[in-house]
Amino acid sequence: MMYNVKHKQIYLFFLLAFVFISCKQSNRPDISNIKVDIKIERFDKELFASKDKNTSLTNAALSSKYGFFYDDYLHKMIGSPDYNNDEILSTLFKDQAYTDLTKEVDSVYPNLKVQEEGLTETFKYIKYYYPKAKIPKIISFVSGFAYQMPVGDNYLGIGLDMFLGKNSKFYGAIVQSVPLYLSRRFAPEYIVPRVADTYAHEELFEEPDENRTLLSKMIFQGKILYFLDQVLPENIADSTKIGYSSQQLQWTQNFEGDIWAYFLENNFLYETDYQKIQVFLSEGPFTPGLGENRDSAPKLGVWTGWQIVRKYMAENPKVTLQQLMAENDAQKILNKSKYKPKQK
Repeated sequence: MMYNVKHKQIYLFFLLAFVFISCKQSNRPDISNIKVDIKIERFDKELFASKDKNTSLTNAALSSKYGFFYDDYLHKMIGSPDYNNDEILSTLFKDQAYTDLTKEVDSVYPNLKVQEEGLTETFKYIKYYYPKAKIPKIISFVSGFAYQMPVGDNYLGIGLDMFLGKNSKFYGAIVQSVPLYLSRRFAPEYIVPRVADTYAHEELFEEPDENRTLLSKMIFQGKILYFLDQVLPENIADSTKIGYSSQQLQWTQNFEGDIWAYFLENNFLYETDYQKIQVFLSEGPFTPGLGENRDSAPKLGVWTGWQIVRKYMAENPKVTLQQLMAENDAQKILNKSKYKPKQK
């Protein structure tokens, strides 16, 4: 009898686990039939492989294959319009720093299969919601820490040297020249969400010119983050989506009601003076005026806008993602969200 009881308990456990997983997965649409297969073009590898070859032939081959990206790379990212392609390539190939950095990138990223899988899933969801969305060429490169994610004519670039992670031998030098709140995000796990965020801002959702108040900007950025909720792989943490440390995310969750009260008590929601409101929208180590010992999170307007939009969608389940993204009435979204977090 004891065996039968245990056996039933184990069976019940797995049954419940299956039901839980199935329910969780059913919240997302079926994208299995959407034909998307993202392949990141390894310009960084192709360029370095041409280091000891004829420069003119290399220039012709890369120019033919990469078009606008190649021209932008040579004349905007690493070189100048004042020099021709052959001159820029010759100088680059003689630069030991370029060789060292490219070898480091290649050691961290011998392939980009993980990133390609994450982006394939992401763009399948994007195509589900926006079938006419045009997927650009996604091209990886090395620019000497100059560019992280440029967007050009039918391309989106990934500067792999800006995602080497804290174990890279170059990380110490990066931290000395780039603030820690930015450099700690120069890690592999940020590639997929950064591509999705950049694509959303640059290709899908342009911020209306009339968005002048803090509230309108909060809701716009909150909608972008909610969009990322729907299209990114589910294992990507909220902290990674918004660029917080785990401690900063915990702080915002602990003090959500106090943050909202701060906005209301100081009449910030309808403020249009950008000098006054940009502190709640911009990157930074913390938000001045909130928290103790500089332990507050930055971008509190963006984070709060995200929570308002999440609440709005929870309160209005018939609203589709497309309807949400097209809705530019920030006050309507706030009112219908019934957003009233409690203070501590």
